[in-house]
Amino acid sequence: MIRTLLLDLDGTLVNTVPDLTAALNRLMWSRELAGFTQPETASMVGDGVARLVERAFVARARRPDPGAVSDFSADYGAHAAVESRPYPGVIAGLRVLIEEGWRLGVCTNKPEAAARSLLTGLGLDSCFGAIGGGDSFPVRKPDPRHLLATLEAVGGCHQRAVMGGDHANDVAAASGAGLPCIFAAWGYGPPEMAQGAAAVAQDFTELMAIARRLLG
Repeated sequence: MIRTLLLDLDGTLVNTVPDLTAALNRLMWSRELAGFTQPETASMVGDGVARLVERAFVARARRPDPGAVSDFSADYGAHAAVESRPYPGVIAGLRVLIEEGWRLGVCTNKPEAAARSLLTGLGLDSCFGAIGGGDSFPVRKPDPRHLLATLEAVGGCHQRAVMGGDHANDVAAASGAGLPCIFAAWGYGPPEMAQGAAAVAQDFTELMAIARRLLG
């Protein structure tokens, strides 16, 4: 049976914080509010664009205005791959997995259009059979149905699939879906978010080795 690896995007496949921070700061400055450092932005990532924008405004003792999310989305979508880069080992690793016959899918809370724009800009879009964005289905992580819908879209089998991600949402969604989750320790989530994961990987090469071991 074909093996499937579902992967989170931000903080797992790609370090997107530089471009997220730049777009977020342009939004804040346009509202005459102070911007954020990259570590501060990283701490707010993981639950989709609307939550990122909401957290940013709350940090400045404000509520987002009606156009804030759409303004951020349009700006970020046009600049998603300026400074964002795949983590070490990702490009070569994806190619190896494809050669081994794995089916690969992205399951992210980032809007699907932004995810596709980013992956296309980095030349990674052809590696994935499906991209399940935060707005691709009626639900999103940590709801396990987000993973299961992405798994179905990529043509994978539940008994031969594993999830990799750097956030508690990835672990919770995989657990609810009955899939093992490999926590990406190099990402944005603090170590305590790994609780409940089947294993913890320190880099993408180790994640691949663990995925092979988990699925035999």
